[in-house]
Amino acid sequence: MRGVNFTAYQKRRALKLWLEEKLPIQKVCMKCKCRERSLWRWKAIYDGTIESLEPKSCRPKTPHPNSHTPEEVENIEKLIKKNPKLSYNELYGIMRQKHAYSRTYCGFYRYIIRHNLRPQKALERYIPKPYDTPDMLGYKWQMDVKYVPVQCYKGEIIHKDDNKFFQYTMIDEATRERFLFPYKEHNVSSTLDFVKRAIAYFGYAPERIQTDNGLEFTNHKEKHYKDGTTIMTKKEHALDILLNKLGIKHQLIRAYTPRLNGKVERSHRSDQESFYNYLTFKTLPELKKKMMKWNIRYNNRPHSALTNRDGKRVWWSPMEKRADLINLLNEKKEEFEKVRFIKNQKPLKFIYAA
Repeated sequence: MRGVNFTAYQKRRALKLWLEEKLPIQKVCMKCKCRERSLWRWKAIYDGTIESLEPKSCRPKTPHPNSHTPEEVENIEKLIKKNPKLSYNELYGIMRQKHAYSRTYCGFYRYIIRHNLRPQKALERYIPKPYDTPDMLGYKWQMDVKYVPVQCYKGEIIHKDDNKFFQYTMIDEATRERFLFPYKEHNVSSTLDFVKRAIAYFGYAPERIQTDNGLEFTNHKEKHYKDGTTIMTKKEHALDILLNKLGIKHQLIRAYTPRLNGKVERSHRSDQESFYNYLTFKTLPELKKKMMKWNIRYNNRPHSALTNRDGKRVWWSPMEKRADLINLLNEKKEEFEKVRFIKNQKPLKFIYAA
């Protein structure tokens, strides 16, 4: 096959099938996935030893006719030594004006880089900063949307979008307690409704909510101008209006970095492994009931990332961690003044009602 490099053992096996076992050359080609011309070429160089079938070097023995001449190489090296601070454009211009250099700029730049005539600075490896996770509940929530797998829907499909559902997720970073709710659409109205349900579910309003840059969360847009500058413009989103009324800050993560929303993203993986791989439903109300049961199960099962007051890792459930933090909040009210509990907390069945 073209583009395939055969090893010496593969070549010898093909030659044995053809010369010793007397198989037809067409069958040998089909079995070894090679061509007849390759077999004839291997036969010509085979002397009975496997070393003769080892791949040879493909490097040409003579220089390419279009390669740089010794005079051009000497002029480039001298020019770079005398002018180490000049840009590539200036060096290229001097070569064309004073030395009648007729090659392209790309060829000139490629030659300098390949022969390391001007060493490049090593790029600094990006080291992500440690993420600041709050120690008390109600300081930061993470919100995101997940597509419900199409395979889980077993109802009738009259319209092409009848099998599309979306799961909104809100997670408290300190306790890892979550609230889930399904919707038929992921848009602004669904986002506003979900935030209200989440506050009613948790029983307190957070200091800030962190989301990605999806259109259901923000109106960020880039404007490009002729001078090459770009400006981020932001029209006030309906979610920002609601959060401002509630006294909640809306924090956006850096674009194309979902790891900054890692807690909610990791919880989506748990949803897929423990819930959606075994889920079947026919209607949206049925999905709501099953998602409510899964939400209760998730918040009451052990979580490996939770720690106690001493910072030691313990296998607590999010609800146990919540109870411990509420006790700590009652003991030290002065240190955690930002936690705002709501008075009229609605029951779970009412929250999941249509």
